[in-house]
This record gives sequence, C-alpha cells and structure tokens, in this order.
Amino acid sequence: MSEDDLPAATKGKRGVKPSGKPTLKTIAQMTGFAVTTISRALNNAPELAQETRDRVQKIAAEIGYLPDRAALRLKTGRTNVISLVLEPDEQIYGFGTSIVAGLTEAMRNTAYHLVITPLFRGVSPMDPIRHIVRNRMADGVIFSKAEAFDERIRFLIDNDFPFISHGRSRWPEAHPSVDFDNEAYSYGAVKRLVQKGCKKVSIVLPESALTYTDHLKAGMARAANEAGIAHEFATDVTLHSQTDAIRNYVLKRSKRPDGPDGWVCASEVSALAVIGALTDAGKTVGGQVHVVSKQASQMFAQFQTGAETVNEDFVDAGRNLGALLLRRISGETEGLQLLTQPEFKWKD
Repeated sequence: MSEDDLPAATKGKRGVKPSGKPTLKTIAQMTGFAVTTISRALNNAPELAQETRDRVQKIAAEIGYLPDRAALRLKTGRTNVISLVLEPDEQIYGFGTSIVAGLTEAMRNTAYHLVITPLFRGVSPMDPIRHIVRNRMADGVIFSKAEAFDERIRFLIDNDFPFISHGRSRWPEAHPSVDFDNEAYSYGAVKRLVQKGCKKVSIVLPESALTYTDHLKAGMARAANEAGIAHEFATDVTLHSQTDAIRNYVLKRSKRPDGPDGWVCASEVSALAVIGALTDAGKTVGGQVHVVSKQASQMFAQFQTGAETVNEDFVDAGRNLGALLLRRISGETEGLQLLTQPEFKWKD
C-alpha cells in the first residue's frame, strides 16, 4: 500500500505527531489500515506482508507509540516482557553486559522488551522469582548460576512458568537451559597442562552448590587420572571470594615444595589473581608454571599474562537464551537445551 493509495484524510500525516498519547487507532488513522491489522503488524504476524509490518512499525516509532501493558495483560494475559535476574557482581565482571547484548539481538523485531531485575546481596534468589511469577510481571524469566537442585527451577516447573537458566540442574524433568560444557573444558585444559609437562594441577572452583562445580571437578579428575598426574581443588577460597583472598591462597600454596605447577582457571578474574600470585612467588607463567583460563572478553588478552585461553562467548549465550525462551513462551517444550562445546586453539 503506497501513500497514493491512502484515503485522502490520511495523506501527508505520516510525519505529523498526533497530540496526546498515540494509540492503535492513531496509527490506523494515519495508515488507513484496520486497528486489528495494526495490532498484528506490531506483533510481527507472519501472515502480513513484510512491507505492511515495516510501514506500521516505522510509523509507530515515529510517533512514539508504546503499548498499554496493563490493558495488554488484561486482554491477553501477556506482558511482552522478559525479565533477566542479575546479581551486581555479574554486571561488574561483564557477564551481564554480554548476556544483555545477546538477548537484545534475539528479541529484535519481536514484541518483547527486556527488563533487568536485580538480585541484591543478602536477598534470597527465590525472592525476585516469586515476585515475577505471582504478580505476572513478565512472560518469561532468565537467570544464571543454576544449582544442582535449584529451588528456582523447581518452583518455575511446578508453576508451569516459562523460564530458561544459564546452567543446568539435576532435576529429573528436562527444562530450558543454555550451558558451556565445563567438564569438557577442564578435561581439555588439564590435557594441555600435561603436554606442557605439569605434574600437579589445581583449580579455584565456584561455590559447591553450583552444578558446574561438579562438572569442572569431574573433567579435571578424569584427565589427571588418565595422565597419571596429581590434582587438587583449592580449599578455603572459591570464585566468589575476594580476589585478594584468592591471590593470598595461591601465593602460599605456590611457596610450598608440593605446590601445583599447573592451574586451570574458570574465569578471567580468578586467572588474574592466580597469575599475580604466581608472579609474586617468583614463578614465570609459561615457564616454571602453566595456566589455562577461560576468556570471555578481550580485556584478559591485554595483560599479556603468559596463560593460554579458551573462549566462552557470553554474547552468543545471550542470543541462545533469548531464542530458546521465546520458543518456550510460544508453547514449545522439546529441544530447549543447548550445551556449547569449548574450542581448543593452542599456541603451538
């Protein structure tokens, strides 16, 4: 439908912002389309021509149209909102920024909007989940740091509320999830350290309740046992510990005669603490000791640490989280699990 095909009363109005709050009826008057057509076009209904959808969405953006979410929820039970629950430290370390970047790509050209729901320190992880579900604040929810028997996952499954977790659980029911294969990562990392001549390897693990802690431990133990070398798991500190605490632990451990000569790191932040401690202990990373770390940003590479890295793409994880959650919201229940494999690209 061209400008010439519009009714005379609507010609020339596209660039004119209406007074008052724009509504579906406003866009209908400006385009000559029926209100129902406008609604379907704004929701990207596939039965409408792409030209129609583009035209309606462009005019809606020009005049500043925003859907009435309260009315939408009363009419359809939908909010067109997806909620991402984030802890403050997840944002500080760049995880949140990367996940959001991927999510917004997945949600582009859909009716959905992303809302960040903060999980503050000292607050139960269940609190924001209960609030979202009981008040129907969103059509779906995303969260990270999945535990083996995660109370959030149990609650959402029992309430049949669409969700997806970054990380897996051990509940018997399959549920939507995106995860990085941490067992394969730690297995491959230890195999590399063995190639470098390491005789004893260690790792600073995440908190014990998290599912991927067991995955990291399993991969390290399997690779070390196959190679016939010693392995240990750091005590007294976790990835959640302050970097100074991690640094002090590794420094003390490195000064002992039975200290590890190989380290696997599950995050860039912990790797910087480990490498700093090894340097303080007089060890040369890449010479007397070797380090393999995950890398999720270009920041780590700027430090010229001597460590070898394996990429974990959180932007891509965000894309997949968004795409799979949208499928779950639309009613799909099968094939909503994704396990990303590490790619090992060593220096030689």
